[in-house]
Amino acid sequence: MNIEEAIRNISIMAVPVLMAVTFHELAHGWMAEKLGDKTARMAGRLTLNPFKHLDLVGSAVFLITQFIGWAKPVPVNIRNLKNPKKDMVWVALAGPLSNIFLAIVCTLLYKVFQWADPLYISFTGPALEHRYPSLGALPFFYLITIPLYWMIIISIQLNVALAIFNLIPLPPLDGGRIMTGVLPYRQAVGFSKVEPYGFLILILLLASGAIDSLLFPLMRGVLVTLLT
Repeated sequence: MNIEEAIRNISIMAVPVLMAVTFHELAHGWMAEKLGDKTARMAGRLTLNPFKHLDLVGSAVFLITQFIGWAKPVPVNIRNLKNPKKDMVWVALAGPLSNIFLAIVCTLLYKVFQWADPLYISFTGPALEHRYPSLGALPFFYLITIPLYWMIIISIQLNVALAIFNLIPLPPLDGGRIMTGVLPYRQAVGFSKVEPYGFLILILLLASGAIDSLLFPLMRGVLVTLLT
């Protein structure tokens, strides 16, 4: 990959990544406020400004790995929630649900593109990869809409991946928060003690290939369903 292609890849990926992260974190804060906690609003996190949510280290790791990364956690004061244990389930679930919503919206846009002009179908590879055709002979209209089409496809892939990945029942992922909320009190307390080691466990699962073998088939199945 040359520098020009790398810059093009990053520029096309930037908008989907920023949208996915922003909506995910905003959804956590929005749900918390609906359930009685205004901490996120007071911290300036109920905003569509992506730079309020980005974590520099997490963003760098994502650019390097193209898979794992993280944003700044939205602050939530569980003492302000009406029913802390139950409400935290909804606060945690709001993030993945926002990514599912974005994936559905982008899928509808993807279908509109293909319905409006069959030319776009040729730009979706059979393995869900993004192929860059020679754009020199295309009308100016396509020089604008084809990158937009790629952004939509990347957004579908990214949001599906984020939703499924974050639902892994391991603290500090959203799935871990959900699991803590649905378990009986004693089991929830014991399960929550895993959190200090959660990131290390996640790294080990990634390194062992367990995440690949368990989640990638599910992600690919969902994506094939949406994009075909």
